[in-house]
Amino acid sequence: MSRNLERELKQRLQQKKILLMTHLVAGYPSLAVNREVIRQMAEAGVDCIELQIPFSEPIADGPVILKANQQSLDQGITVEACFRLGQEMAAAFPQVRFLFMTYYNVVFKYGEDAFLRRTRDIGLNGTIVPDLPPDEGQSYLAGSRELGLAAVQFFTPTSSDERMRQVAAQGAGFVYCVARRGVTGRQTTFDHALDQYLARCRRATTLPLAVGFGIGSRGDVAMLAGQADMAVIGTATIKLVDAQGPAAVGPFIAGLLA
Repeated sequence: MSRNLERELKQRLQQKKILLMTHLVAGYPSLAVNREVIRQMAEAGVDCIELQIPFSEPIADGPVILKANQQSLDQGITVEACFRLGQEMAAAFPQVRFLFMTYYNVVFKYGEDAFLRRTRDIGLNGTIVPDLPPDEGQSYLAGSRELGLAAVQFFTPTSSDERMRQVAAQGAGFVYCVARRGVTGRQTTFDHALDQYLARCRRATTLPLAVGFGIGSRGDVAMLAGQADMAVIGTATIKLVDAQGPAAVGPFIAGLLA
């Protein structure tokens, strides 16, 4: 499935200038709202959705997603409920490629092999675990490969060219290119430095490049077309649901892709 994900994203890029991956925190503000938001995202043409399994210390996430994690946990969300949501959504929207995003403590407590097998069995395509560098995650990477899951790896602006090549060789599906230092949510500046960074990312791998952290408008997505293969929208949709409710998500996503 991981090789299938890479191949399928490349096939989709033959019809689209840029793909879109969205993000939501399972259980925030509720599972019912999650279902409606995912329906709108899917119907608006999103290619991938990362379902975040909440964790108490989401170190890569900014204040908006941190609050969503905490509120979901306070409301009693469980890993089991996240698996059930993932299975239901993957079955309901087969045109979307779903991935779990979480932190390694969640995986470790569930049991690495059991977590990966369950992820595969419910029909998800891979995982995004930002606090598990490939040097420390060899058993996780090997298990993912064996099960056909894409264990998505990260590039950052501070990665050397050599480090990028090493990391990309361990990953599958696509590479998540963090657009800037810091946590999610803060606006990213589109400048020469970002252009140079994305050019380095492109030279380091043949995997599709997904760019996230601070991407939130149609202009941002348009700027990435030609430099990246997929834009990642996270904080912007959570803020939108908070402010205007789930009905605002469909038009927002459609506008990004217009």
